[in-house]
This record gives sequence, structure tokens and C-alpha cells, in this order.
Amino acid sequence: MMNFTDLTGLIGSASVIASAALLFPSVKRLDQPRLAMLLGAIFVYVLIPFNGLSLAAYLRGGIGDVSITTLLSLWSVLTKPWLNCVTLNSKNRFALLGVIALATLVLYPMALGVGAYDPYRWGYSNPLFVAGVLLLALAAWYGEVYLVALCISCATIAWVTGWYESNNLWDYLLDPFVASYALAFVVPKSFKAVFKL
Repeated sequence: MMNFTDLTGLIGSASVIASAALLFPSVKRLDQPRLAMLLGAIFVYVLIPFNGLSLAAYLRGGIGDVSITTLLSLWSVLTKPWLNCVTLNSKNRFALLGVIALATLVLYPMALGVGAYDPYRWGYSNPLFVAGVLLLALAAWYGEVYLVALCISCATIAWVTGWYESNNLWDYLLDPFVASYALAFVVPKSFKAVFKL
């Protein structure tokens, strides 16, 4: 029987594959009912095992589990045609991607040996790090940047409950996919703002 960690890992990989369909302009032009049916069909199809493993399982084997932040971001996109949700305002979206980009620039270079500290180690139950993350969530809530507060809160709750196999809070907050997307989104916009391009 499949355990909870495997199930959520497969759902995360299936979400990545289904949301990748939105990269095609012809798919984005579909009306909401057709788009909802297509995304739902792709999501279910990639979970069906063929010769023992599904497409989602193959992807999970290659990339591992996506972070809670990525999962929430993907589901906000995937459920839009189903729930007819309003689009997140640009303040919330840019704030989330800005926080992710900043965390990426701190975490990944230092974890690879740049500098004297390895912030990845802080994710193993360092009380100051956990308190800082929760304070950031509170500040985001107070500043009405609810998407940042939601992602941090859900990631922290998932970490406390042992949702994934990892026991490092960073793995619940970030992964290379959301980090790369955030940098690709934030850096050009920052350059344009600074240099008035």
C-alpha cells in the first residue's frame, strides 16, 4: 500500500506535468470548461501506472518531491479553470517571488560553500531560523501579502507534521524549480526598474 509521503510526492509531480501544458499558447486559449477538463485529464493520466510506474513516478524519481511553496503555486494555477478563481494581484505574486528569489540567493550559494555558514543546516530544527520564518509569515500577513504568509505557514505545518521524508524546513519552503522561476521573473523586472529600461 502506498504511504502518504509517496502519494503527495506523486501528486506534486503530476501537478508539475499538468501545469506544463499551460506553456502551450493553444492550451491557454481554451475556454474555462475545456481547459479544466484538459488539465484534469492530464493530471489523472500521468498518475496511471504503465509497466509498474506512472509518468509522475518517473518525474519524481528524477526531481524528488517539490516544495510546499511550489505545490501551492501550481495548484493556484491548476484550480483556476475549475473554481473560476480571480487572479492573484501583482503585489502578492511579486512579493512571493521576491522572497523566494532572495532566499534562493542566500541559500544555494552558501550551501555550496560560498561563505562561512551553511544556511541549509538551519533547517534542521534551529529555533532561531524557525522563529525567523514564522516572523516573516506574520509580517507578510500584517502587510496584506497573504500568499507569502500562506506558503510559509503551510510549509511550516507540513514540516512539523513530517509530511515529506525530509526533516529540513528548507525542503518544504524551496526547491530548484520555484527558485529558478522566481529568479527568472524577479531579476529582469528588478533590472528594468533600476535602469528604467
